Amino acid sequence: MADKISKSFNISNRRAGFEYAFLEKYDAGIVLTGTEIKSIREGKVNFQDAYCLFLDDELFIRSLHISPYTEGTHYNHEPLRDRKLLLTRRELRKLASKLKDQGLTVIPVRIYSSDRGLAKVEIALAKGKKLYDKRETIKERDVKRDADRGDY
Repeated sequence: MADKISKSFNISNRRAGFEYAFLEKYDAGIVLTGTEIKSIREGKVNFQDAYCLFLDDELFIRSLHISPYTEGTHYNHEPLRDRKLLLTRRELRKLASKLKDQGLTVIPVRIYSSDRGLAKVEIALAKGKKLYDKRETIKERDVKRDADRGDY
């Protein structure tokens, strides 16, 4: 059982880069229970529809699905509960003021382990892309791939 759990992990929200344009990125701690961190170390995280919101001047992540730990007992966690993010007061105030702008949101980009083994979440202040922006992103990616290959 212990061979499935790795101490370091780096799980990315690959869809976020396609759907959003990142304006600023922050690294935040996350409050987790014991079975949640074990599931994350197994890589059982789904970012689909996850976003961050302010509740009483604190930042929470909502709709982040962490699968129940297979070896967990009745102490297992709820997969979709709101989880508190830990940022400095200055960063929280800055994010709250920027969220008042129209069309901006805070989304999780990746979950990773720090040097000390703690779970961290990289969040981004993001603006949703329009359809033509998404097409432009695809075009730029294809041009870069062709240039790397030497097919230009």
